[in-house]
Amino acid sequence: MGFIFMLPVGGGEKETGGRLTMISGMEVYSPQMDNSIADEWLPLEPISHLSLNFCRRHSRLWDLSALRNEMLLSVDDYADDLAARTSTLQLYLLTLVAFVFTGKVGAFGFVIGGLKMKRKMGWFLFFMVLLNGIIISNGVGENVSSRPSVVNVGAIFSFNSTIGKVAKFALEAAVHDVNSDPTVLGGTKLELTTQDTNFSGFGAIMEALQLMEGDTVAIIGPQSSVTAHVISHIANELQVPLISYAATDPTLFSLQYPFFVMTSHSDLYQMAAVADLIDYYGWREVIAIYVDDDYGRNGIAALGDELANKRCKISYKAPLYPQSSRNDIIDLMVKITLTASRILVVHTYPDWGLEVLDVAAYLGMTGSGYVWIATNWLSTVIDTNSPLPSKAMNNIQGLLTLRMYTPGSGLKGNFVSRWGNLTRTGTSNGHVGLSTYGLYAYDTVWVLAHAINAFFNQGGTISFSKDSRLAKIKGGSLNLDAMSIFDGGNRLLQSILQVNMTGVTGQIKFNSDRSLINPAYEVINVIGTGIRRIGYWSNYSGLSVLPPQNTTLPNGTRSSPRLYDAIWPGQAVTTPRGWVFPNNGRQLIIGVPDRVSYREFVSRVKGTDMVQGFCIDVFTAALSLLPYALPYKLVPFGDGINNPSCTGLVQRITTGAYDAAVGDIAIVTNRTRMVDFTQPYIESGLVIVAPIKSSKSNAWAFLRPFSKNMWIVTGAFFLIVGAVVWILEHRINDEFRGPPRRQIVTILWFSFSTLFFAHRENTVSTLGRFVLIIWLFVVLIINSSYTASLTSILTVEQLSSPIKGIESLQASKDPIGYQQGSFAANYLSEELNIHMSRLIALNSEEDYARALTAGPKKGGVAAVVDERGYMEVFLSTRCEFTIVGQEFTKSGWGFAFPRDSPLAVDMSTAILKLSENGDLQRIRNKWLRGSACRSEDAKLEVDRLQLKSFWGLYVISGLACVVALLTYFILMVRQFSQHYIDESDASMGNSSRSGRLQTFLSFVDEKEEDVKSRSKRRQMEMASGRGGGGYEDDESLSIAKKRHIEETILK
Repeated sequence: MGFIFMLPVGGGEKETGGRLTMISGMEVYSPQMDNSIADEWLPLEPISHLSLNFCRRHSRLWDLSALRNEMLLSVDDYADDLAARTSTLQLYLLTLVAFVFTGKVGAFGFVIGGLKMKRKMGWFLFFMVLLNGIIISNGVGENVSSRPSVVNVGAIFSFNSTIGKVAKFALEAAVHDVNSDPTVLGGTKLELTTQDTNFSGFGAIMEALQLMEGDTVAIIGPQSSVTAHVISHIANELQVPLISYAATDPTLFSLQYPFFVMTSHSDLYQMAAVADLIDYYGWREVIAIYVDDDYGRNGIAALGDELANKRCKISYKAPLYPQSSRNDIIDLMVKITLTASRILVVHTYPDWGLEVLDVAAYLGMTGSGYVWIATNWLSTVIDTNSPLPSKAMNNIQGLLTLRMYTPGSGLKGNFVSRWGNLTRTGTSNGHVGLSTYGLYAYDTVWVLAHAINAFFNQGGTISFSKDSRLAKIKGGSLNLDAMSIFDGGNRLLQSILQVNMTGVTGQIKFNSDRSLINPAYEVINVIGTGIRRIGYWSNYSGLSVLPPQNTTLPNGTRSSPRLYDAIWPGQAVTTPRGWVFPNNGRQLIIGVPDRVSYREFVSRVKGTDMVQGFCIDVFTAALSLLPYALPYKLVPFGDGINNPSCTGLVQRITTGAYDAAVGDIAIVTNRTRMVDFTQPYIESGLVIVAPIKSSKSNAWAFLRPFSKNMWIVTGAFFLIVGAVVWILEHRINDEFRGPPRRQIVTILWFSFSTLFFAHRENTVSTLGRFVLIIWLFVVLIINSSYTASLTSILTVEQLSSPIKGIESLQASKDPIGYQQGSFAANYLSEELNIHMSRLIALNSEEDYARALTAGPKKGGVAAVVDERGYMEVFLSTRCEFTIVGQEFTKSGWGFAFPRDSPLAVDMSTAILKLSENGDLQRIRNKWLRGSACRSEDAKLEVDRLQLKSFWGLYVISGLACVVALLTYFILMVRQFSQHYIDESDASMGNSSRSGRLQTFLSFVDEKEEDVKSRSKRRQMEMASGRGGGGYEDDESLSIAKKRHIEETILK
């Protein structure tokens, strides 16, 4: 590659002492001049070696290569010499030759200067425009893309860190492999410049600035997320991509840092894996120990968000200063021992994470009952420094940690096998193991190499230009104007993000948010002298014992999480509970309602702060079943004059005034939104209590078992069945024949006598017997039901109330009583839409009795709505009231604890044990007295038997009647057609339709035996008539037939 020189487009003398500088992204030779003069210089194209040699031979130009090496030349001297040595014709010829060999007129490198060549310059520019077709104005030209022999790349990390000492070997190996393969960059070599930050954030910034002063097109690193935040601002300004394999802060993905690219997995996914682990084992609260910088804070913030999605939370955050001493760590760990949670998540740097665990072991925090989850810093330490000292291994026994998952492949296997040779010669401090960060560092170089190759293939050039904003900064010795903007930075960045390759870590491809696809981790359990993989995690399959690439699931679905069994600290094989009662000497402050009524449940002992009652005994009995001590203090809630609101008591838990609430607290929807309840220890829904009175018997009591409709339908069916049986039996049974009056009486007698199965008439026809047997079954059911209901009415005392249930209470306009402080008022007004003006608050049992006795007409209430538990106690000594209707809500009483409190779970288990062993019933019998009223000897007036209870029987009987009648009609039509149609046609001719109907009815009414005998006689007469009878016989037969029909009609 040659030079880019400048042609002066204006006159005047120029300063001496020029140097190479950057104008419009091209390397130019320029004098030291101010901006106003620089604007008058015109950049030309780079020259090729061929055109440069031609110029050397034929135009006696100076050796431009020497000019480039010396970098200093007086522009005036050069212009004078060029003017003396070169004619205008020679300039034209040189331009033409350069165009032939390079395709561009501006492809020869000399400077024409000053007014001394003014006439030659005019002709020269005119000829260039004609050949090249380029209009040159305002000092702007065109670049030609070409591949340089070397591309400068920087790397920033701490050489002696756990990650850095692995990355150093991996980066050098990757650069060597890339440069050894000419197909990767087309002959261009990568020149890697590594800078050691030596664990210093400020040093890393200085090293980055130093790299950006040169021609660095990209920087691999930094290693620290904190440093990445700062250097990313510089990269944004100078458009130099930062490609980091170790800075995993989730916030680096933000749009604030467009030139930062992460080539490993973000901590956002790692924290999602940790949250899934916590949820898998059923823990709800964790303690986060983290380094208090951008890396630690942002990682733990991501963990908090992931836990919140699973109804878990970080109960205590324990930040550590990055340079914390051992005493600082001890002080922090002591505070942690005073908390309840025993699930600890450690998110620190690999270089001092083991110090935290050593202090934990010193304080006895790595024994049974504790759970330690380390992010992938621990697996990095184990992989890099294995084998660890025995003391360190003892401190991490039973811990869970994560490791970035890289699937097995031939590329990975080859690199792993080479690792020993790569590190053998360059290691002075012992063996250096290969961690996943080494694999990602190796792939980072390859990603950058493929991106640079694509950059050149797309016509990109490596050129730099001045940053006008830096040039305006005056003063100081930072020499900020030495840093330049990489003109192809945006294009190279897009090339990096478009890389799609397979490396030693697997497939490398970036999502739209610039993160790597398919993030996955191994779940590691530290056991003995090594580690054991108990499962995998990926963002699309969750926790699984199968590798992510072997897990195929439909989009958006996850398999049921599963892991192999883990060995926990203290060699425990059962999953730890995850919390203990905090050993900080503090008692639980438990709120208890100070009731003024129904003191059997909970009440304060007069003159003391002690409380007692059914609820208190259940609570203390459940506490005795817990596997740990629970110091507590019961604090009465209320003024002692009115019953307190249990909703207000529950709200005190959310504000932190109380740690729990014990008492007759109903589990209702709005309260469950604020706290967690235990298993109900008593069932109690809303019921209605109303006054009752005895119903006296009277002379018409026998009618009460059936409703009016029932009596009407039953009577109608008696008549219908009697009529149907008469129709079916009339032609063949003499008991159903005779004069009309007799037949009516027979129908009525037969129908109602079936009620007592006393009917004396026999049924002959099959259809009649079919109808009768079904009807007798219906009568049996009706008779039995009537007898049972009437017996109950006459032998048991009947209690009646105008209120039948919640529906009748809603329909009325009478006032309704409720217990002050109960949720019943809100339920009646909000759920049942009963106006608040109808609701009257009552404070004691005496208020209940007085209001119910007075009734709505005397300033009382029609009924009281309250929970069953209270009402059973109230009714135990007041037999003039009773529960009417059904219980219309289902709920229970429980103890309230803060949301996600593990105490709620343990107390629920204890309450279930109390129920199973009978202690709960014994406590109930102790406090809740039995009923003094003999409720089994009296009951509310039962409803009459309704038609809806028997309509099925009537439908069956009615269908039987219809089927029998249809069948009978079909048979009659058939017989009529056989015996009468021929005769009536021959004798009556064209008689009317009414006449035929009349004949059919006469046929139906005629006895079947008469019809058959007459038919037989007619057949015999017809047979004798064929032998000798004539017209006279036919006429006499017709006359006889007419006479018979007339007699039948008269009957």
